Amino acid sequence: MLSNDTQKRLADIIQGILIEGQKDHLAAARNFLLGSFSTSTKVEKNFEQQSAIKKKQAEYLTQFIEERSLWMNDVLNEKNYLTEGGEAKIYMTADNRTVVKLNDAIYYNTWLDFLNSVAIHNILFEETAYRLEGFILKNDCLFAVLSQPFIISDGQTDLSDVKYYLEYNGFVNTRRNDYYNKELGLILEDMHDENVLVNSNKLFFIDTVFYIHLP
Repeated sequence: MLSNDTQKRLADIIQGILIEGQKDHLAAARNFLLGSFSTSTKVEKNFEQQSAIKKKQAEYLTQFIEERSLWMNDVLNEKNYLTEGGEAKIYMTADNRTVVKLNDAIYYNTWLDFLNSVAIHNILFEETAYRLEGFILKNDCLFAVLSQPFIISDGQTDLSDVKYYLEYNGFVNTRRNDYYNKELGLILEDMHDENVLVNSNKLFFIDTVFYIHLP
């Protein structure tokens, strides 16, 4: 069950409140966008309008990136490339302890939605928290560069364990591997066995997609 402190921190993200006192790039980028854009509280279906907002936010992020010297275009070594899915291109660091994910926020209506999702993940799943390292341009497309601890799975994930864990923390299974927390107003999608790993009988959520959808 989520603690009162955790619920308060989540509520601040969901309600679009600036996160003060944190100097990491994720909090700074989110705060920067919140200076000109509001957090979405519904999963919008007006894709044309949302696409225009996302493009505008990318322009604002470019200003933020240049001000903070966060371009990382020459950092990644293609020899360390592992794989990619619909959301991210994944690389391994030289010490084999960290993965680096390039994410173009394709699953999100806006870049602020994406940054909120990452922030929510970091609050709920600290052991697999993301660190926003910077940004990169590939084929004129903006990608966030995220690092995350590398988790080795030592068994098959039992989705009934995932369901039990999430329901204990207020997320109700709505269909297949999708969940909704009505109290928080959070949708969590696609919690299948490639996005949740098990090690020493403990679940590790490595890929999450959160949407804010207030009742």
